[in-house]
Amino acid sequence: MDTAYLAEWANLLLRWLHLITGMAWIGASFYFMGLDQSLKPAKDGNPLIRGEQWAVHGGGFYHKQKFIAGPEKLPEKLHWSKWEAYWTWMSGFSLFVLMYWGQASTYLIDPDVADLAPWEAIAISIALLVAAWAVYDVICRTPWGDDGMAMAIIGILGLALTAYVTTRIFSGRGAYLQVGAMIGTIMAANVLMVIMPGQRKMVAAVANGTAIDPKWGGMGKQRSIHNNYTTLPVIFLMISPHYPMFWQHEKAWLLLVAMALAGALVRQFFNLRHQGIQVYDFWLAGGVVVVLVAVFIAPPHVAPPARGEAPTFAEVQTIMSQRCMECHQPRPTNPAFAAPPKGVVLHTPSHIQRQAQAWVTQVRSEAMPPNNATGLTAEERGRLLAWVAAGARRD
Repeated sequence: MDTAYLAEWANLLLRWLHLITGMAWIGASFYFMGLDQSLKPAKDGNPLIRGEQWAVHGGGFYHKQKFIAGPEKLPEKLHWSKWEAYWTWMSGFSLFVLMYWGQASTYLIDPDVADLAPWEAIAISIALLVAAWAVYDVICRTPWGDDGMAMAIIGILGLALTAYVTTRIFSGRGAYLQVGAMIGTIMAANVLMVIMPGQRKMVAAVANGTAIDPKWGGMGKQRSIHNNYTTLPVIFLMISPHYPMFWQHEKAWLLLVAMALAGALVRQFFNLRHQGIQVYDFWLAGGVVVVLVAVFIAPPHVAPPARGEAPTFAEVQTIMSQRCMECHQPRPTNPAFAAPPKGVVLHTPSHIQRQAQAWVTQVRSEAMPPNNATGLTAEERGRLLAWVAAGARRD
């Protein structure tokens, strides 16, 4: 079996694992944040209880309570939530290494942005991952860390700076995934480096009958809230490779910030809703941001060329065979692919015509060929678009 085929299987299995563990982590995170925000004062007046919630689900009733510090005695079995986060990061990082470091020339580097050698791009990527956590962790330990509004402003400004810098170093697609990997690393490191150590200290204190230092739980809560607001932006960045209209745009960094802000605003709506506050301003604000982005990046309307001005199908087929076929045929000759990207094959006249709407978006956005590896000229790109605009006819 060749390397590309094995890489395709590795990609599939890692992506599957990443989705499974990601759903588990996000589900648990959203559940506990929602639970924490919807707690009501305990009706029995127990001074040890911060709040409680009664719920019905799955054919049964549940009574959940949160302690102010800790119980007088630990139960025999205590549930921990950590491996969901660890496995989400490990699978995502492995996938990032496989695709964006292992195929840096295809996915991470764009010579028109910065003519980097693969090892240089990978080294910068590693440095940014480390720096993201280090800078964020330092800021969280300053007085700003306990000020929600200050952290929101710092987060937006930091994201804007990061997006701007990475889009000046990597390809658009690579920059979006780099930023996503940086935020994902921060989120997982929050669990590993802050939340879990604090919880271990709390458990040890209860077991030893000593007082629990409030800062242990406070730091964990701080980082959990940050993770809560960054979840939807990260999900957008993870699916962004499928939408070159964002990362191929000349203002890709600004679009990244706008979509991340929209996700955070939607999350704020749900956080308030869990507290019983029905404020739709944040949901609407997030929607407005998305609509503005959609209008901003909308391609200009191009009138279809006159019948005599449209290129012939023979010309289109020639361009395709020279510029697209090494990837988009049943068995690609490009060693980076074991199968045609997104299953789009263009090796026969019927496939070229039938899948015109599938490839025209990629051609228009200049996402394909990747880094223009086959040298598709602006004139050829225009001819392909003109053929589709004229009705994509084969006669």
